[in-house]
Amino acid sequence: MLHRTAAALRTALVGRAMLRFDAPRLIGPRPAPSRVIERVECHGKHLEIVWDDGLVLHSHLRLSGSWHLYRLGERWRRAMTHMRVVIEVTDWVAVCFDAPVVETYREYDRFRHPGFGRLGPDLCTAPDDQLQECARRIADYPDPQATIAEVLLDQHVACGVGNVFRSEVLWACELSPFATVESLAPIDCLHVVNAAARMLRANLHNGHRVTVASAPGGLAVYGRNGHRCARCGTPVQVRRVGEYARALYWCPGCQTRHQPAVGQAVDSADPVMDPHPAAAQYLADLPWRKSPLAAG
Repeated sequence: MLHRTAAALRTALVGRAMLRFDAPRLIGPRPAPSRVIERVECHGKHLEIVWDDGLVLHSHLRLSGSWHLYRLGERWRRAMTHMRVVIEVTDWVAVCFDAPVVETYREYDRFRHPGFGRLGPDLCTAPDDQLQECARRIADYPDPQATIAEVLLDQHVACGVGNVFRSEVLWACELSPFATVESLAPIDCLHVVNAAARMLRANLHNGHRVTVASAPGGLAVYGRNGHRCARCGTPVQVRRVGEYARALYWCPGCQTRHQPAVGQAVDSADPVMDPHPAAAQYLADLPWRKSPLAAG
Protein backbone atom coordinates (compact mmCIF):
# COMPACT_ATOMS: atom_id res chain seq x y z
CA MET A 1 0.00 0.00 0.00
CA LEU A 2 2.76 2.45 0.94
CA HIS A 3 4.52 1.76 -2.36
CA ARG A 4 1.39 2.92 -4.23
CA THR A 5 1.23 6.02 -2.04
CA ALA A 6 4.90 6.77 -2.71
CA ALA A 7 4.35 6.35 -6.46
CA ALA A 8 1.45 8.84 -6.36
CA LEU A 9 3.49 11.34 -4.33
CA ARG A 10 6.41 10.87 -6.71
CA THR A 11 4.22 11.69 -9.71
CA ALA A 12 2.75 14.81 -8.08
CA LEU A 13 5.80 16.23 -6.28
CA VAL A 14 9.07 15.27 -7.97
CA GLY A 15 10.57 17.98 -10.13
CA ARG A 16 8.31 20.70 -8.71
CA ALA A 17 9.22 23.68 -6.57
CA MET A 18 7.68 23.66 -3.10
CA LEU A 19 5.25 26.53 -2.52
CA ARG A 20 4.32 25.84 1.11
CA PHE A 21 5.55 23.65 3.95
CA ASP A 22 3.90 23.24 7.34
CA ALA A 23 4.88 20.79 10.07
CA PRO A 24 3.86 21.97 13.58
CA ARG A 25 5.91 19.38 15.49
CA LEU A 26 8.80 18.91 13.10
CA ILE A 27 12.15 17.81 14.51
CA GLY A 28 14.99 19.28 12.46
CA PRO A 29 15.50 22.09 9.90
CA ARG A 30 12.70 23.23 7.60
CA PRO A 31 13.07 23.06 3.81
CA ALA A 32 13.51 26.46 2.19
CA PRO A 33 10.67 27.86 0.05
CA SER A 34 10.94 27.20 -3.70
CA ARG A 35 13.34 24.26 -3.22
CA VAL A 36 12.62 21.50 -5.75
CA ILE A 37 11.59 18.02 -4.61
CA GLU A 38 13.87 15.42 -6.18
CA ARG A 39 12.95 12.02 -4.75
CA VAL A 40 10.21 10.17 -2.87
CA GLU A 41 11.29 6.83 -1.43
CA CYS A 42 9.74 4.26 0.89
CA HIS A 43 11.22 1.45 2.96
CA GLY A 44 8.81 -0.61 5.04
CA LYS A 45 6.76 1.93 7.01
CA HIS A 46 9.29 4.71 6.37
CA LEU A 47 8.65 7.33 3.69
CA GLU A 48 11.27 9.91 2.73
CA ILE A 49 10.96 13.06 0.63
CA VAL A 50 14.24 14.60 -0.58
CA TRP A 51 14.81 18.18 -1.79
CA ASP A 52 17.44 19.35 -4.26
CA ASP A 53 19.68 20.75 -1.51
CA GLY A 54 19.99 17.34 0.18
CA LEU A 55 17.41 17.93 2.94
CA VAL A 56 15.43 14.77 3.74
CA LEU A 57 11.97 14.61 5.35
CA HIS A 58 11.65 11.26 7.11
CA SER A 59 8.25 10.03 8.28
CA HIS A 60 7.76 6.75 10.13
CA LEU A 61 4.09 5.80 9.74
CA ARG A 62 3.95 2.70 11.94
CA LEU A 63 0.28 1.63 12.33
CA SER A 64 -1.43 5.01 12.63
CA GLY A 65 0.26 7.24 10.04
CA SER A 66 -0.69 7.84 6.40
CA TRP A 67 0.04 10.16 3.49
CA HIS A 68 -2.79 11.64 1.41
CA LEU A 69 -2.60 13.48 -1.90
CA TYR A 70 -5.18 16.15 -2.77
CA ARG A 71 -5.84 18.46 -5.65
CA LEU A 72 -5.37 22.10 -4.70
CA GLY A 73 -8.56 23.22 -2.93
CA GLU A 74 -9.90 19.68 -2.45
CA ARG A 75 -11.38 18.90 0.96
CA TRP A 76 -9.22 16.74 3.23
CA ARG A 77 -10.54 13.37 4.35
CA ARG A 78 -9.06 13.77 7.85
CA ALA A 79 -9.36 16.54 10.42
CA MET A 80 -6.74 19.30 10.62
CA THR A 81 -5.90 18.20 14.18
CA HIS A 82 -4.41 14.97 12.78
CA MET A 83 -2.11 16.78 10.33
CA ARG A 84 1.63 16.35 10.81
CA VAL A 85 3.02 17.67 7.50
CA VAL A 86 1.69 19.71 4.56
CA ILE A 87 3.68 20.07 1.34
CA GLU A 88 2.14 22.19 -1.41
CA VAL A 89 3.30 22.42 -5.01
CA THR A 90 1.55 23.66 -8.12
CA ASP A 91 -1.83 21.83 -8.38
CA TRP A 92 -1.17 19.37 -5.53
CA VAL A 93 -1.11 19.19 -1.73
CA ALA A 94 0.49 16.23 0.08
CA VAL A 95 -0.59 15.77 3.70
CA CYS A 96 0.80 13.38 6.31
CA PHE A 97 -1.62 12.41 9.08
CA ASP A 98 -0.85 10.88 12.50
CA ALA A 99 2.72 9.78 11.76
CA PRO A 100 4.46 9.13 15.10
CA VAL A 101 7.83 10.28 13.71
CA VAL A 102 8.36 13.32 11.47
CA GLU A 103 11.90 14.66 11.23
CA THR A 104 14.35 16.21 8.79
CA TYR A 105 18.07 15.75 8.32
CA ARG A 106 20.64 16.42 5.61
CA GLU A 107 22.15 13.72 3.46
CA TYR A 108 25.73 13.07 4.43
CA ASP A 109 28.05 15.27 2.42
CA ARG A 110 31.77 14.98 3.09
CA PHE A 111 32.32 18.40 1.51
CA ARG A 112 30.37 20.02 4.37
CA HIS A 113 32.89 18.80 6.94
CA PRO A 114 34.86 21.66 8.59
CA GLY A 115 38.08 19.85 7.67
CA PHE A 116 37.50 20.82 4.06
CA GLY A 117 37.71 24.51 4.93
CA ARG A 118 35.30 27.43 5.07
CA LEU A 119 32.19 27.55 2.92
CA GLY A 120 32.33 29.59 -0.26
CA PRO A 121 30.48 32.87 -0.81
CA ASP A 122 26.70 32.87 -1.23
CA LEU A 123 26.07 33.60 -4.92
CA CYS A 124 22.77 35.28 -4.09
CA THR A 125 24.53 38.14 -2.34
CA ALA A 126 28.26 37.97 -3.15
CA PRO A 127 29.86 41.15 -4.62
CA ASP A 128 31.93 41.00 -7.80
CA ASP A 129 35.25 40.37 -6.07
CA GLN A 130 33.80 37.33 -4.29
CA LEU A 131 32.35 36.03 -7.56
CA GLN A 132 35.85 36.21 -9.01
CA GLU A 133 37.11 34.31 -5.97
CA CYS A 134 34.54 31.56 -6.66
CA ALA A 135 35.82 31.33 -10.24
CA ARG A 136 39.38 30.97 -8.94
CA ARG A 137 38.25 28.18 -6.60
CA ILE A 138 36.89 26.28 -9.60
CA ALA A 139 40.06 26.82 -11.62
CA ASP A 140 42.27 25.75 -8.67
CA TYR A 141 40.04 22.90 -7.48
CA PRO A 142 42.05 20.27 -5.51
CA ASP A 143 40.90 17.46 -7.82
CA PRO A 144 41.56 18.65 -11.40
CA GLN A 145 39.79 15.56 -12.79
CA ALA A 146 36.52 16.46 -11.05
CA THR A 147 33.71 17.40 -13.42
CA ILE A 148 32.21 20.85 -13.43
CA ALA A 149 28.84 19.27 -12.57
CA GLU A 150 30.35 17.89 -9.33
CA VAL A 151 32.23 21.07 -8.45
CA LEU A 152 29.15 23.30 -8.75
CA LEU A 153 27.56 21.40 -5.84
CA ASP A 154 30.62 21.79 -3.59
CA GLN A 155 29.65 24.31 -0.91
CA HIS A 156 33.31 25.21 -0.39
CA VAL A 157 33.42 26.66 -3.90
CA ALA A 158 30.17 28.60 -3.70
CA CYS A 159 26.88 28.37 -1.81
CA GLY A 160 23.42 28.44 -3.34
CA VAL A 161 23.66 26.22 -6.42
CA GLY A 162 21.37 23.23 -5.92
CA ASN A 163 20.74 20.38 -8.29
CA VAL A 164 18.22 22.29 -10.41
CA PHE A 165 20.42 25.29 -11.07
CA ARG A 166 23.56 23.31 -11.85
CA SER A 167 21.77 21.71 -14.82
CA GLU A 168 20.33 25.04 -15.93
CA VAL A 169 23.60 26.97 -15.52
CA LEU A 170 25.61 24.47 -17.54
CA TRP A 171 22.97 24.56 -20.29
CA ALA A 172 23.08 28.38 -20.37
CA CYS A 173 26.87 28.24 -20.77
CA GLU A 174 26.65 25.50 -23.45
CA LEU A 175 29.14 23.60 -21.29
CA SER A 176 29.36 19.82 -21.09
CA PRO A 177 28.53 18.73 -17.52
CA PHE A 178 31.28 16.12 -17.83
CA ALA A 179 34.00 18.66 -18.58
CA THR A 180 36.84 18.37 -16.07
CA VAL A 181 37.85 21.54 -14.25
CA GLU A 182 41.40 21.23 -15.58
CA SER A 183 40.03 21.56 -19.13
CA LEU A 184 38.37 24.91 -18.37
CA ALA A 185 39.95 28.29 -19.05
CA PRO A 186 39.68 30.96 -16.32
CA ILE A 187 37.10 32.83 -18.43
CA ASP A 188 34.94 29.65 -18.55
CA CYS A 189 34.98 29.46 -14.75
CA LEU A 190 33.96 33.11 -14.48
CA HIS A 191 31.13 32.66 -17.00
CA VAL A 192 29.75 29.72 -14.99
CA VAL A 193 29.85 31.64 -11.70
CA ASN A 194 28.27 34.77 -13.21
CA ALA A 195 25.51 32.72 -14.87
CA ALA A 196 24.77 30.97 -11.59
CA ALA A 197 24.64 34.27 -9.69
CA ARG A 198 22.27 35.80 -12.26
CA MET A 199 19.88 32.84 -12.14
CA LEU A 200 19.84 32.58 -8.37
CA ARG A 201 19.20 36.31 -7.92
CA ALA A 202 16.48 36.38 -10.59
CA ASN A 203 14.66 33.58 -8.75
CA LEU A 204 15.35 34.72 -5.21
CA HIS A 205 11.72 35.65 -4.49
CA ASN A 206 9.94 33.45 -7.03
CA GLY A 207 7.91 30.44 -5.93
CA HIS A 208 8.19 29.02 -9.45
CA ARG A 209 11.72 28.84 -10.84
CA VAL A 210 12.25 30.30 -14.30
CA THR A 211 15.57 30.22 -16.15
CA VAL A 212 14.29 30.36 -19.73
CA ALA A 213 10.99 32.21 -20.10
CA SER A 214 10.26 30.68 -23.52
CA ALA A 215 10.73 27.06 -22.33
CA PRO A 216 7.68 25.07 -21.16
CA GLY A 217 7.64 25.20 -17.36
CA GLY A 218 10.35 27.86 -17.35
CA LEU A 219 13.29 25.42 -17.21
CA ALA A 220 15.54 24.55 -20.14
CA VAL A 221 16.62 21.01 -19.21
CA TYR A 222 15.87 20.09 -15.59
CA GLY A 223 13.05 17.55 -15.41
CA ARG A 224 12.71 17.53 -19.21
CA ASN A 225 14.17 14.12 -20.07
CA GLY A 226 13.14 13.22 -23.63
CA HIS A 227 11.77 16.66 -24.47
CA ARG A 228 13.33 18.78 -27.19
CA CYS A 229 16.01 21.23 -26.15
CA ALA A 230 14.73 24.82 -26.34
CA ARG A 231 17.91 25.85 -28.16
CA CYS A 232 18.79 23.09 -30.64
CA GLY A 233 15.90 20.61 -30.60
CA THR A 234 17.94 17.60 -29.46
CA PRO A 235 16.16 15.42 -26.85
CA VAL A 236 17.32 16.23 -23.32
CA GLN A 237 19.00 13.39 -21.41
CA VAL A 238 19.28 12.59 -17.71
CA ARG A 239 21.88 10.58 -15.84
CA ARG A 240 22.44 9.92 -12.14
CA VAL A 241 26.00 10.93 -11.37
CA GLY A 242 28.31 11.42 -8.43
CA GLU A 243 28.61 9.83 -5.02
CA TYR A 244 24.93 10.47 -4.20
CA ALA A 245 23.51 9.64 -7.64
CA ARG A 246 21.91 13.06 -8.12
CA ALA A 247 19.91 13.50 -11.32
CA LEU A 248 21.78 15.57 -13.92
CA TYR A 249 19.93 16.87 -17.00
CA TRP A 250 21.70 18.15 -20.11
CA CYS A 251 21.39 18.52 -23.87
CA PRO A 252 23.99 16.42 -25.73
CA GLY A 253 23.32 18.42 -28.90
CA CYS A 254 24.45 21.88 -27.81
CA GLN A 255 26.28 21.36 -24.48
CA THR A 256 29.46 20.34 -26.21
CA ARG A 257 32.03 22.87 -24.99
CA HIS A 258 34.94 21.03 -23.33
CA GLN A 259 33.21 17.71 -23.93
CA PRO A 260 35.64 14.93 -22.87
CA ALA A 261 37.16 12.89 -25.67
CA VAL A 262 35.66 9.50 -26.49
CA GLY A 263 36.76 7.03 -23.84
CA GLN A 264 36.99 9.71 -21.14
CA ALA A 265 33.27 10.45 -20.94
CA VAL A 266 31.03 9.16 -18.19
CA ASP A 267 30.53 5.38 -18.19
CA SER A 268 28.10 4.54 -20.97
CA ALA A 269 26.76 1.63 -18.93
CA ASP A 270 25.00 4.07 -16.62
CA PRO A 271 21.31 4.57 -17.41
CA VAL A 272 20.61 7.71 -19.44
CA MET A 273 16.85 7.70 -18.88
CA ASP A 274 14.26 6.72 -16.35
CA PRO A 275 14.04 2.89 -16.61
CA HIS A 276 10.39 2.77 -15.53
CA PRO A 277 8.17 1.19 -18.26
CA ALA A 278 5.84 4.19 -18.23
CA ALA A 279 8.79 6.50 -18.97
CA ALA A 280 9.97 4.25 -21.79
CA GLN A 281 6.50 4.26 -23.34
CA TYR A 282 6.26 8.05 -23.00
CA LEU A 283 9.57 8.56 -24.76
CA ALA A 284 8.65 6.06 -27.48
CA ASP A 285 5.47 8.04 -28.21
CA LEU A 286 7.25 11.36 -28.72
CA PRO A 287 6.63 12.52 -32.33
CA TRP A 288 10.30 12.94 -33.22
CA ARG A 289 11.06 9.39 -32.03
CA LYS A 290 8.34 7.74 -34.11
CA SER A 291 9.82 8.46 -37.51
CA PRO A 292 12.76 10.32 -39.06
CA LEU A 293 10.36 12.67 -40.84
CA ALA A 294 8.69 13.71 -37.60
CA ALA A 295 11.94 15.04 -36.23
CA GLY A 296 11.80 17.92 -38.74
